[in-house]
Amino acid sequence: MNILIVDDEVIIRTGLASVISWSELGLNLLPPAASAEEALERLEEERPDILMTDIRMNGKSGLELAEEASRLLPGLEVIILSGYGDFDYTQQAIRQGVGDYLLKTSKPEEIIKTVLQAKQRLMERRLKESHAQRLAREDRVRQLQRWVIGGETEAAASILNEEGVRPSEGLWQVLLVAAEGWGTEGQAASLLSFAVHNMLVELLPHTEVFIYEGMNVCVRRASMEGRYEGTIERIEALLKCRLHAAKGTCVHDYKQVHQAYVTAQIAFTYYPLLPGGHLIDYNEVSGRQGGRTVLSQEEENGLGRILLEQDAMGLKSWTRTLAEALIADPECTPLSFKACLQSAAVAAHRWLERTLRAIGREDGARYEPCLLEPMEGLKQRDILFRHLHGIMSLYHTKLAEGQTSHVQRAKAFIESCPPRELSLQQTATYVHLHPGHLSELFKKETGSTFGDYVTGTRMRRAMELLSVSPAKVSEVAAMTGYEDVKYFSRLFKKHTGKTPSEYRDHMLNTYV
Repeated sequence: MNILIVDDEVIIRTGLASVISWSELGLNLLPPAASAEEALERLEEERPDILMTDIRMNGKSGLELAEEASRLLPGLEVIILSGYGDFDYTQQAIRQGVGDYLLKTSKPEEIIKTVLQAKQRLMERRLKESHAQRLAREDRVRQLQRWVIGGETEAAASILNEEGVRPSEGLWQVLLVAAEGWGTEGQAASLLSFAVHNMLVELLPHTEVFIYEGMNVCVRRASMEGRYEGTIERIEALLKCRLHAAKGTCVHDYKQVHQAYVTAQIAFTYYPLLPGGHLIDYNEVSGRQGGRTVLSQEEENGLGRILLEQDAMGLKSWTRTLAEALIADPECTPLSFKACLQSAAVAAHRWLERTLRAIGREDGARYEPCLLEPMEGLKQRDILFRHLHGIMSLYHTKLAEGQTSHVQRAKAFIESCPPRELSLQQTATYVHLHPGHLSELFKKETGSTFGDYVTGTRMRRAMELLSVSPAKVSEVAAMTGYEDVKYFSRLFKKHTGKTPSEYRDHMLNTYV
């Protein structure tokens, strides 16, 4: 498609001609014209598809040029350039049916969007005018989708025959490209995808490019892959957007192109975990075994303390630190990342249930599970934070319902404190009482001493760990605050009637 710029100010027309890489938008820039009269003389021979003209010029105005040019070239797309003082002219241009208008002070990206919209309108009109061409194009896209997405190799035959390519020759590779940065509205996202598609077609010759579910899918010979990085950077620079790209493994036969697409999809799921890179190669992530999928006891304890203290900033920092630690693991995968964040939500649910039960407020305190959508990556971290913040708010709402005694607040602290750190002094400090006074209140309100209550709490935690964790008995003892495993075992049997090993075996047999 041809574009002609018309302006009697040399700085404007040369600036528009040079500031934008028109060829990368799939447009051929004709030599700019210095007047409406010059443009009219050249119209018949050069036949521009898009005319971008100043609204006020010496001689004929841009409106007069637009009117005459549209008569000479029906279907011409006209974009009017105006200044802040040209409001009346702009209104007249709209009444005359001019396609678009821009202020001369518009940023390059705004000019690009407007020109691409004009190009899109032209293409849509031409497709409507040529029903056969439109059907052929749609059929080609369907064949590409059947071949690449669906794995139907029969669909590839006609495509490859048209290109004069022997199907078994060379290596094949699939590149997936998604873009963001023009807003989340459907029209803006669609236009950006269309703009990226145009540039991929121009910058990656001999490549089949089609849009599938908002993503550009490129199928090309692997021998040309060296141009990927430079292409991505050029598109980002010109369109002022952010691209996320992933390439699959190289395959030796067109029948394996679907497998190349599958591996590109797998690679693409890693982009939220590797935010610093433009292009993710399947070969660089395929060997990952998966990072950890559960919180450490220390992390869970830290989360409990933050929830108890109603520390929103601390909660945001804790969530960010967890996500960063997971991403830093070279074995981390999208699945393990999601699983560990999900385990944080489960840990918070357990804390909420235990703590509300301890203060006698558990009735009606139900919270929906945390739903982390696939391929959200770092957005999953934000979803988790909002979920944890909701749990924290629910707890403190329950706490505010009626009076809460010092003993109830002490019980909540005990549930949130690491077992090995539990002490009367520390708990009394939290509830702002003298240790002796808290001890008396505890005995009076619960019927047991502070020490007995803490022991019961530790035993319940030990029972949980033995039920779900493969940790050794000595490790469970240490995690619940006992360095002497024999003493721990005696206390555990006194509390449950079974040794730790017997209890674990019983629980395993119960769920088999």
